[in-house]
Amino acid sequence: MTIRQKLETAFLPLMLLSWMVLLVSTLLHASPAAASRFGIPPNWVTLTAQAVFVAAVFGYQRAQANLLRGTDFVGLLRRLVLGPGLLATICVGLHLLERVVQFKHPATDRTFFAIVYTVNLGLFVIFLAFTNYAWRSLVLFRASERLQREWIWFEVLLGITLLFRLLSWQFPLYFTLPVLGALAFFGVYLSGNQKWVAYLNRRQKLEAVMLQGAILLSMTIFVAYFLRIEQDPRLVGPASQHAFLVLTVFFATFYAVMGLLVTLFNLPTAGVFEQKREEILSLQRLTQLIQRGQTEEEVYAMLFDSAVQTVEADAAWLDILDTEEDALVTYQRHNIAEADSVAIRRLLADYNLGQIEYLNNDLNNSSGFRALGLEFEALIVMPLRSTKRNYGTLYLLKRQRQGFDRENMSILQTFTSQTVLSIENLQLMARSIQNERVQEELKIASSVQDSLIPKNLPTDNWFEISSHALAAKEVGGDFYDFLHLPGRRLAILIGDVSGKGVTAAFHMAQMKGIFHALMQENPLARTEREKFPVPSKFMSQANTALVHCLEKSSFITASLYIIDYEHGGFVFARAGHCHTLYYHSIKEEVSYFRTAGLGLGIIRNESYERHIKNQFYDYNPGDVMVIYTDGIVEARAADQSEYGEERLKQMLERTYYLSADEIKAQILEDLAEFSRGQPIHDDQTLLVIKFRASQPEPSI
Repeated sequence: MTIRQKLETAFLPLMLLSWMVLLVSTLLHASPAAASRFGIPPNWVTLTAQAVFVAAVFGYQRAQANLLRGTDFVGLLRRLVLGPGLLATICVGLHLLERVVQFKHPATDRTFFAIVYTVNLGLFVIFLAFTNYAWRSLVLFRASERLQREWIWFEVLLGITLLFRLLSWQFPLYFTLPVLGALAFFGVYLSGNQKWVAYLNRRQKLEAVMLQGAILLSMTIFVAYFLRIEQDPRLVGPASQHAFLVLTVFFATFYAVMGLLVTLFNLPTAGVFEQKREEILSLQRLTQLIQRGQTEEEVYAMLFDSAVQTVEADAAWLDILDTEEDALVTYQRHNIAEADSVAIRRLLADYNLGQIEYLNNDLNNSSGFRALGLEFEALIVMPLRSTKRNYGTLYLLKRQRQGFDRENMSILQTFTSQTVLSIENLQLMARSIQNERVQEELKIASSVQDSLIPKNLPTDNWFEISSHALAAKEVGGDFYDFLHLPGRRLAILIGDVSGKGVTAAFHMAQMKGIFHALMQENPLARTEREKFPVPSKFMSQANTALVHCLEKSSFITASLYIIDYEHGGFVFARAGHCHTLYYHSIKEEVSYFRTAGLGLGIIRNESYERHIKNQFYDYNPGDVMVIYTDGIVEARAADQSEYGEERLKQMLERTYYLSADEIKAQILEDLAEFSRGQPIHDDQTLLVIKFRASQPEPSI
């Protein structure tokens, strides 16, 4: 424990001991019987005991924690009144009791008088200590270091001056008055620091005035008591003791009087400070709404309530732009009839004032508004807009003329700017969440699409197949599938769904399902060939099935090939899909099978079958068939020219002798070279089917 801590713990017992010495000394002066037995102590014992008592009380109070709790200034004053003020009441009560006893039992014994006097003296010193350090808490509220040092000097000088008053030395007035005057000036200077008053609202200032008045009344009671008792012939204390007490009260009163005056002078401006405080609180609430990510409705409601409350509007309404209807809709209304708001809005629109900041403090002297016969005299129009769009307009009205000022306009500008910022943040957040949801859906659709594309290509001794599929976006519209049929036949379906994304993936799944459903064996078929539909029949049935699930703006292009490799031929039908590129090994020429065919879903009745044709062809060993989607031939170069069917044909002419994988790789390499540096324009799907040069013997 440090010396300071030891000293602080000694204050309380020292305070009690010194007061007991003071009481005994006073009683010995008051009671002749006791004095004859124990003797009369000299005055210096009384004064020393009082000096130690005063120093212990002030030291004890100084060692306590700061009396001010946060910014509860009124609470501090209230504790002063209910603490020291209550002591003043006790003091008065003791004094009145003494007067009653003296009146009923007049006597020369001064014992009771001495006891009451000593008790009051102790209460008064405690009251002074509590009050002085309460004042210190208020003076040093957010004070600079220099002011804190000045307060310490004031305490030291005041203590020295007061303690000198306990001595019997008589200083000349030309020395005493300047010293006391300088100390008083110092006290007044410190008492001018009343920053805490600015933190009170009007109600708190009124309460503070009453509490400070009560404190001054308490001090007055104490001073009146001691000034009166000083003239009492039964006084048992030395004269210097009273001079000390009166001087202490004089300095303790400084701050109470200054605080009372400053608070009174601040009362007229309390409304302004309260308005500013409300503006700041409203801004805080708006900011908190942004941080908490509330809805647009809550932000608009907070703007409306804050604006009405802050500028103390008598009436108001808020128009919000309905983006779907492209019209202003009244979102909230306060103390104004709809007919009046409509008339004001129409009048402002006639003068082209509806979408700009507008302030009119004398409506009934404005020609247009006077005709409306409104009960209001002042109007503010505050639009809510950003650099990109207009969100709405806020209207505020007051009954008195000159009801609004430029400060109101400024704070409303801040409110609306903050609101627009909040709304735009909420919309950005909503779009971000929507984008995340779409991305998640696209991932699912991409996964679905990937599952629809066959991973294992059919293999056989009659042909070899190589495939390539690349989507332009997360989810493309190209698809292909294979299905082995009885009798060494293979069905190959390739197609392209209009559109992209989740919808395209959904239609791909439908088409795959239709493909597998229609290519099932017909148990009622009379011949082997009739067990499975020919490509044109398949397309017609698929078109009928898709009529009920394809949107009217959607369609599917497809080609179906059924290769009968045991008999060396194939049949196919084209439903608006790309032409088939073919290499004829005997003729040694490359050409396109240019057959007619309309996309699925374009014609949605039975006449569709007339637009689909089957084409039969007998292949030869070494023939090559290239099936693709339009993303291949429509791939673009830097000059926006297309890859084209002719260039694809030339590539097959140069590579037909290679394997299916090599032919595909050569085509893709040429395609990449052609469109180098350009984004993929459309989904790209490429199937290369090469009939082997050495065909197995057909089974009998």
